Amino acid sequence: MTDQPGFTPTGTIASVADRRRVVFATVVGTTVEWYDFFIYATAVGLVFGQLFFSALGTNTVILGFATVGISFLFRPFGAFLAGHFGDKYGRKRVLMWTLILMGAATALIGVLPTAEVIGVGAPIMLVLLRILQGISAGGEWGGAVLMAVEHAPKHKRGIFGASPQIGVPLGLLLASGVMAIMTAVAPGDQFLAWGWRVPFLLSVVLILIGYYVRRNVEESPVFAELAARKEKAKMPIVQLFRKHALLVLVAALVFAGNNAIGYMTTGGYIQRYATDPKGPIGLEFGPVLWAVTGSAVTWLLSTLVAGWVSDKIGRRNTYIAGWIMQLIGVFLLFPLVNTANVGLLFLGLAILTVGLGFTYGPQAALYTELFPASIRFSGVSISYAIGAILGGAFAPTIAAAIVEATGSTDMVTWYLAGMTIIGLVATLLLRDRSGIPLGPDHEVEQAKSPIYGLAKV
Repeated sequence: MTDQPGFTPTGTIASVADRRRVVFATVVGTTVEWYDFFIYATAVGLVFGQLFFSALGTNTVILGFATVGISFLFRPFGAFLAGHFGDKYGRKRVLMWTLILMGAATALIGVLPTAEVIGVGAPIMLVLLRILQGISAGGEWGGAVLMAVEHAPKHKRGIFGASPQIGVPLGLLLASGVMAIMTAVAPGDQFLAWGWRVPFLLSVVLILIGYYVRRNVEESPVFAELAARKEKAKMPIVQLFRKHALLVLVAALVFAGNNAIGYMTTGGYIQRYATDPKGPIGLEFGPVLWAVTGSAVTWLLSTLVAGWVSDKIGRRNTYIAGWIMQLIGVFLLFPLVNTANVGLLFLGLAILTVGLGFTYGPQAALYTELFPASIRFSGVSISYAIGAILGGAFAPTIAAAIVEATGSTDMVTWYLAGMTIIGLVATLLLRDRSGIPLGPDHEVEQAKSPIYGLAKV
């Protein structure tokens, strides 16, 4: 075991204050990152089609949602880079750079000229900045969850791991809330003229706060042990795919089942569907944004509860319960949204987010316990990025295309139900490894495949 001061033989730091600082830093950092990521998706559903994609003379709604998905295609690139450097040089350093990259891209979107000013150059620059957001998002999640879970006591990994997870609903809450406020401050044409830019420019302040908080936390104790022993993997990504390719795919499918449904709101689809003046509902921007903001609160709470529950009954059992709740939410969503009643729209989203929380809260601990210490950053980051592509990348685009082709949301419901079932099946393929030792002393045990029917990969 390492003789570094402050570390216990279990690979966790001894100071409760240090643990709390890590939790706070992961919550703040991931909230800022996902605020930046979601503010784009919200703006796509509300204004970007008119302001940027009108120059292309095609279906601006579907095209706008496609740009949300394009960024996902670059998440694996970000995950490959972050995984490689995170396994070689540490979790903390990578997290600082992903935060800066995301903030810079978001702030630049806030000052972009529109298509009315520069024509097709506007959507091109917008997409390029969205790609930078995708690269950053691909690297952010893995580092954040490892910082949280690898610092956690063995019996509290689920609740510690839920701390970066709640950054997603917090980011959605903040993004939707700020947009809702701006629709009131700058209503109508003013929102189109300048109001939408303010949430993007606000990113500069949030990034400075996130940077300050993150720079004051300690490196992950598991990585510190690896570094002290000079046992860091030389080519972690090569080792990952040579030995654990099937595990990466199964883990990715677990996340895909959650992510496709989550992007009905985080990808901006429900916002656009409910506010489209040519659609069947035609609600005002503000009330819909407040309903989404409220559902982010229920998502946050259920995510925290699920992390805590997974420490009591295991990650696998928590997920199974979550898939059942998520399936119920999927079948209730559009019948409630289609009433054109804001209160029932919120109810539909709230019910859905309970299931989403239970299939997202335990994910940090689940992923951390799946992969060996020396390639863990690569494993969790790449599994997450691939799952995002298979799940949420084009879910809003697919939903918009289905409704346009059929004139109904019925097939969207079945599409989301199918993705939920895929997540359930992938979960059933995995053994529960709650509590497995995470340190480098236990690489042999960690390398055994958690997939039923396989001893090693």
